[in-house]
Amino acid sequence: MKLTKLVGDRFKERPSDCVIDSHAFCVRGGYIKYVANGIYSLYHPMKKITAKIEKIIREEMDAVDSQEILFPVVLPGSLWEESGRFDSVGDELLRFTDRNDTSMVLGMTHEEAAVQLVKEYGNTYTKYPFSIYQIQTKFRDEARPRAGLIRVREFTMKDAYSFHTSQEDLEEYYDRMANAYFRVFERAGIPQVVAVKSDSGMIGGSVSHEYMLLVDAGEDSIVLCDACGYSANMEAADTIADNANCSPVSELKKMHTPDCKTIEEVCGYLGLPVEESCKAVIYQKNMTDEYVIVFLRGDYEVNETKLTNLLGEKIHPAVVTEESGIKAGFCGPYEQHAGCTVIYDKTLEGINSLCCGANEVDYHYVGLNIPRDIGEVEYHDVSKIRTGDICPVCGKRDIRISRGIEVGNIFQLGTKYSSAMNLTYTDADGSIKTPIMGCYGIGVGRLAASVCEACHDDYGPIWPITIAPWQVHLCLMRVDDPDCKAEADRIYDELIKAGVEVIYDDRNVRAGAMFADADLLGVPVRIMVGPKNLKEGMIEMATRDKKVQKLVSKEDIIDETKMLISELFDEINAKVRPLK
Repeated sequence: MKLTKLVGDRFKERPSDCVIDSHAFCVRGGYIKYVANGIYSLYHPMKKITAKIEKIIREEMDAVDSQEILFPVVLPGSLWEESGRFDSVGDELLRFTDRNDTSMVLGMTHEEAAVQLVKEYGNTYTKYPFSIYQIQTKFRDEARPRAGLIRVREFTMKDAYSFHTSQEDLEEYYDRMANAYFRVFERAGIPQVVAVKSDSGMIGGSVSHEYMLLVDAGEDSIVLCDACGYSANMEAADTIADNANCSPVSELKKMHTPDCKTIEEVCGYLGLPVEESCKAVIYQKNMTDEYVIVFLRGDYEVNETKLTNLLGEKIHPAVVTEESGIKAGFCGPYEQHAGCTVIYDKTLEGINSLCCGANEVDYHYVGLNIPRDIGEVEYHDVSKIRTGDICPVCGKRDIRISRGIEVGNIFQLGTKYSSAMNLTYTDADGSIKTPIMGCYGIGVGRLAASVCEACHDDYGPIWPITIAPWQVHLCLMRVDDPDCKAEADRIYDELIKAGVEVIYDDRNVRAGAMFADADLLGVPVRIMVGPKNLKEGMIEMATRDKKVQKLVSKEDIIDETKMLISELFDEINAKVRPLK
């Protein structure tokens, strides 16, 4: 393709609303166009990139015996009512009524549609196991779209659903699919993706993992242990506090703490370590506004996802009223008489002497011993793990927190949807049973943007050869030079005949502008035809990452280009694990 025909402009200035580099480069490079909040059109280069990603995904899904199908974008609300999610899912699900006053939804995920599709087919054990997948447009009314294609409202996603007659069979297939996901990311040029234990969220299920690309611009916090390789999303990581060296048991005393409301102020005033304090974080349940008080060690924070999962309902930060009986800033577990749900975090377990609020303005207790002064309580893990904490697997203090972008997720759903929607099969002994399900998702546009976030320099993307919009960027340095133009035209024609994907810049522009556009398009191999080198019978060749820069004779340029492309493919394929 000739650059003069390419729809979409490239420009130098970074848009002010682009908070991460991949978003800025996708806008500046003519890849995406803003339409509405969280909704974008894709220009030709991004469409070519996502098409290549989809091809990789299809090949890997086909290799694990998953069959491509297609669900509707618009679904009847009755399907979601059948599963129980029509009301349980929040505002992310876009609900509407059609002209017949029928309740409809825009599909944000398709578990219900998958069950409905196979309900008649999967009525006997002889049909199992099987797996289906689609690559389809979805809509999630995201509250805070951000970062270009990283977090959007309308998106293209591959979602797969597997059906099994035993947990053992699901686990075996889950392992195959997990390996296929690694292969997708490795083939797309980001082998640094890690799989982490995750929270199942609204999808449900007992076991789930997220595939995280570790980059500084990531919006998720990833917990890693360098000692044993443990990895988990912050929401799913078990917190283990070290309380082994705490102070001995002491007498419970009420202390005057004027104008001290935060735990740091109180401990500073009393000269006590924050590690031996108990702070209160107060929430309200969304449905009833009932108060929930979480008591945890003073140097830890509440993990609201863990808390939501424990309560079984959503919560929000409390607005504490006088009638509640809660003394904000002085709330403590001893003689706590407010009518509310009280939760003790595991970070308090084993501490002999605590500083805590006295439920009276300007007063705190010291020396609180929970077993002695309150009695037997049940501890729950609702806090955020921190850097340097104890690893829940190997027990070493090697936990570190990194940032990451979620590029895929997999779930063991169990019978959550098949049971709710009455999907059953007749087993070999004639009994009626409910199949077990798994589901597996990859966002196509998000993956493309994530690759850009991981593979770029100060000037633009450095696309891996496997998903690059073109393989070669041919630059005609002097349009007004007949010899240069003739040679560039020849190279372009011969590369096209050889099956090489080429973008040919034959514009009459300055070299600086030409190279700036080439950097923004991020094509892996660049060929530059200029009068100075051509007089010597040579053509300049380089890779976008500048690892290769050389002069090649014009007679060898086609073969050298094909060889370099092959080497770039080999580099990526060498990092792809074997198929399971």
